Amino acid sequence: MVTSVHNVVKNFNQEDKKMKISKNFKLYAVVWAILAVVFNVIVFVSPSEINGESKFTDTFWIGYALVMVGFVGQLACSYIGLKDDNLTKVFYNIPLLRVSVIGVVVTAIAGSIFMAIPTAEAWIAAIISVIVLAFVAIATIKAKAAGDIVESVEKKIKEQTFFIKTLTVDAQNLMARANTPESKDLVKKVYEAVRYSDPMSNENLSEIEGRIGYEFRIFETAVKSGDAVAMENQAQELLVLIDNRNNKCKALK
Repeated sequence: MVTSVHNVVKNFNQEDKKMKISKNFKLYAVVWAILAVVFNVIVFVSPSEINGESKFTDTFWIGYALVMVGFVGQLACSYIGLKDDNLTKVFYNIPLLRVSVIGVVVTAIAGSIFMAIPTAEAWIAAIISVIVLAFVAIATIKAKAAGDIVESVEKKIKEQTFFIKTLTVDAQNLMARANTPESKDLVKKVYEAVRYSDPMSNENLSEIEGRIGYEFRIFETAVKSGDAVAMENQAQELLVLIDNRNNKCKALK
């Protein structure tokens, strides 16, 4: 018995790791479940008859279904928005989370009205419910698309600025390895040239950036070995290549 319980817990933990559900979503799911239970308790514990007639009409069930679809849809959106512990990804999904909350409020209000007036025409409730769900679905899709676009642009910018950012860090670190005033001065010139370069890159700059990276490694070796002549030559070569790259950047814009 103990072994069986242990295996169940172990399997649950393994599945949990596979799904990679964040703590934020787990906490939210608990709150969601409480609200769903409270709603259902209120609905089914309250008097089942209004003026001597059963409240469980077609209109009532349409309203109830609308509210529950809104609840489930909002939970799905929350899973998408909160399934990662990465705060950056959560930030990109804020529009989705905001729209999903608005959506569940709208569906809850509309559904509650139908449930409160069970004698209303069922076809009217059905049409309005479909319109409300369509509106919420479209708004949700647009919000998700907007978040994806922002994330895509952000990712593209990071990729395009990776070369200069990395080279800047390498040049800055190399300054600490320079042992003479002359080498420190040369490394500083290269560092400042890289630091103030155009950070954006593209495929057309891949050849010259490859040369800059190659020449910088030779320069780095010369600085570490204290070869003054090699340092001077490589520094000048790097400054020329960096200047050429910046000119190409301007021409490509």
